[in-house]
Amino acid sequence: MAERAFALKGGSNPFFPTRRITEEGRKFIYKELASEHKESMRMSEKRSLDLSPAVLGFDPLTLRRKYSEERNKRLTDAGNEQYLEITGHHSRFEQDSASTGPSSRNPVDEKIDALIIGGGIGGLLAAVRLQKIGLNNIRIIDKAGDFGGTWYWNRYPGAQCDTEAYIYMPLLEETGYVPKERYAYQPEIFQHMQRIGRHFCLYEKSFFRTRVQEGRWSEDTGRWLVTTDHGDKFNTRFLIMSSGPLHRPKLPALAGISDFTGHCFHTSRWDYSYTGGSSSGGLTKLGDKTVGVIGTGATGIQVVPHVAPYAKRLFLFQRTPASVDERNNTLTDPDWARSLKPGWQAERDENFCSIMAGLPVKKDLVNDKWTDFFKLTYRILDTGEPSDLPESTVALAREVADYQKGNEIRDRVSRMVRDSKTAEALKPWYGQWCKRPAFHDEYLQSFNRSNVELIDTDGKGVDRITARGVVANGIEYAIDCLIFATGFEVGTAYTRRSECELYGRNGKTLSDAWSEGMRTFHGFLSHGFPNCFHTGLTQTGAAFNYTYTASKQAEHLAYLVDEAIKRGAKTIEASKEAEEKWVNLVRAPGPMRKYQESCTPGYYNSEGKNDGNGFIDNQYPLGPVPFFQLLANWREEGHLIGLNLN
Repeated sequence: MAERAFALKGGSNPFFPTRRITEEGRKFIYKELASEHKESMRMSEKRSLDLSPAVLGFDPLTLRRKYSEERNKRLTDAGNEQYLEITGHHSRFEQDSASTGPSSRNPVDEKIDALIIGGGIGGLLAAVRLQKIGLNNIRIIDKAGDFGGTWYWNRYPGAQCDTEAYIYMPLLEETGYVPKERYAYQPEIFQHMQRIGRHFCLYEKSFFRTRVQEGRWSEDTGRWLVTTDHGDKFNTRFLIMSSGPLHRPKLPALAGISDFTGHCFHTSRWDYSYTGGSSSGGLTKLGDKTVGVIGTGATGIQVVPHVAPYAKRLFLFQRTPASVDERNNTLTDPDWARSLKPGWQAERDENFCSIMAGLPVKKDLVNDKWTDFFKLTYRILDTGEPSDLPESTVALAREVADYQKGNEIRDRVSRMVRDSKTAEALKPWYGQWCKRPAFHDEYLQSFNRSNVELIDTDGKGVDRITARGVVANGIEYAIDCLIFATGFEVGTAYTRRSECELYGRNGKTLSDAWSEGMRTFHGFLSHGFPNCFHTGLTQTGAAFNYTYTASKQAEHLAYLVDEAIKRGAKTIEASKEAEEKWVNLVRAPGPMRKYQESCTPGYYNSEGKNDGNGFIDNQYPLGPVPFFQLLANWREEGHLIGLNLN
């Protein structure tokens, strides 16, 4: 399959490919589903593939109803209000226990060319690209004690990238490094972030354990004055916001959360002094402890297999089960690594993101479980010479493929988990793209251990926290240690997540300018905030592999800065008209918004509200590869249409 051409008509949806098939590929779709679209389905003159329940082995309408029932159990009016902000008493959940060395230093007063807020993947790539155009008088500021971003904070046992390390870990060719495993663990990724810092001489340009307080634009100087909690004053020509989406932990707003008298922490601030061991496991201090874990997303799935062998008892509290597919991690083949040709990483990354965007490729270079759904769709529709087929027919075929993949996931649960009641509770009943898919080869087997118990709440969630434990389904579970695997703030206001305020022209705050949502042109520049660039998930082309987005953004950012310098411009800023058009484009409801209407609540769809403020909303509707091609074409034209340079 990997060798065949994927003849897709890309661009209609960043998650589900639209494609054409030959007459040989025409087929009937289950008639009751097809009738909803009021378009006739024609049978192939040569052969047909019947997708009726008798052939499929399942009834699509029954699954549709089941998915809807499970979604309705979990709907709540609370939205993002069901999570607490890490302030006041809860600030302890954000404290940095990994930093070493003195936290105090003398304040700095400098005039620089560029200040980058954030030393994660996005910030590092921005710095590297700026240096490449000759902008060396730069500074990086981060509240963490080192580079790494999410890989600095998330040191919990089992932390691992879920997209292939060969495309996820940036600048591999530039630093001469090849990951040890196909899916690298946190220590290796963190060390690579440090490698980038050393290789590109970024440590001497960085200030860690430093929080930005505010940035103020000066019309007189045409520069930003940025102040920090160390008393620093950075007078910078360009300001780059790259704080990233996965650094600010969130907690469930549960009654009694402050009453618990046992030990508790968030996974992004793992307490090894309490558990013992390290990120590779060995949590021997839990031998006499009863542990409760709240959260069944990607983090919980990676944590549970490491806690289970050591805890006296483990309770996992579940509102919604995760969709967990095979990981199949392997060590890197040295012969394969030696065979790599220059440009291999960018080619592999582009290939993966193209498949995930439904674009034509000749070969699946990554060929893992991420692309599995699309292969199911290909097998339903086949390949061949293009010919017309109603989009509604293709959409129905995709829906069938979605159900087939869900059945595979649920069948895997039945095979892996011995207790039938537990297995049924662990089965996800929602579309494959309602939540970010998870992959693990030990998570499900953890529930075969006698000391591990799944506390399924049938969609309701935990009732409350008490001084001695957790109440779920009206039953109190006494625990010694409570671990929150509840993720990060991704749906809250941008300035809340960036933890600083910006004051643009005429003293207008970014909070006010974005009070009704983010406003940018191409995701980078905002009207009224000259020389201030935003990177990350900012009305851009969001890819499942974040590094793809971050790398392409850094390339475009450097181009914009370079052009401003070459053209002798004091300021570069989005025009009001261009910003308005771009905001309207990315906010327009698209196919993925429609898809999310039937999804179980999660951060993708604003916890079920589907109000356009979810994690995957406000992005370029055709997906990341077309978006960055759009930017490449825009750069090639060279007119900087949509920007004001003065």
